[in-house]
Amino acid sequence: MARRRVIVVGGANTDIGGAPSRPLVRHDSNPGRVTIRHGGVGRNIACDLARLGLEVSFITAVGEDLLSAGVLESCMSCGVDVSLSRTVPGARGSVYLYMTDGRGEMDAAIADMDIVSALTPDYLRPLLGELNAADAVVLDGNLSEETIAFLCGCVTAPLYADPVSGAKALHFSAVLGRLAAIKPNLVEARALTGKETAEECAEALLGAGVGRAFISLGSAGLLSASGDERVLLPCEPAKVVNTTGAGDAATAAIVWAGVSGLDLADAALAAVRAGAITATSEETVSPELKAEALL
Repeated sequence: MARRRVIVVGGANTDIGGAPSRPLVRHDSNPGRVTIRHGGVGRNIACDLARLGLEVSFITAVGEDLLSAGVLESCMSCGVDVSLSRTVPGARGSVYLYMTDGRGEMDAAIADMDIVSALTPDYLRPLLGELNAADAVVLDGNLSEETIAFLCGCVTAPLYADPVSGAKALHFSAVLGRLAAIKPNLVEARALTGKETAEECAEALLGAGVGRAFISLGSAGLLSASGDERVLLPCEPAKVVNTTGAGDAATAAIVWAGVSGLDLADAALAAVRAGAITATSEETVSPELKAEALL
């Protein structure tokens, strides 16, 4: 049987991270360790999907600098096809700068991702044949509202969304009814729905036409909803090293479960386990992430 094919459209960047060796002290210099890795929500999801055994193409925008070359190489080394991506002449690559607290949780971040705006409807229109032939298409909130609206209006394959942030979640406000699934955290879900509790947010997302809603509750677990079914799972026990990328792995697991025909409960379990596996790794895409570990 041919492998399921998924196309991810979104951001790819170089992650520069700082981890203090003791509890973080704001407004001061903290001893610790600085790492440079490849990341970006779209890139991480694409690489995670490839590790889960799917055939993956990634459409992103990169510059002509060394950082961009490194990001593309990191995707190809995971088995991700990047031939549909756009190279912008003379542009610099995207950079994501973050700092964790003393426990491995992200404290703050700055995303310099203007280059993603090069993924315009005009660039993507000739690729609709490829997109519509896929078993699923994944969109991240780094895409512009115009591009998301274009793709949701033209792509016939099942659409999955990762909002990325509270502000960027609003890029999906007008197209919720086109989504097979969305995985916001509670901040993003509140921004999308205007509701307060996870349960209220889930009801509002389903009411807007989302097929499956998976709301990440941080240390409190994951609330999943579809139709009349609700599944609340706690986090998997894990020795947390770095949570950056854990949410992306959860999204990848949700997409993998969807194209594999799994029910809501199994999709939720896969998402929780994928997040836990990734949180125990120094890497944003864990080498330990495998389909057989999710169920």
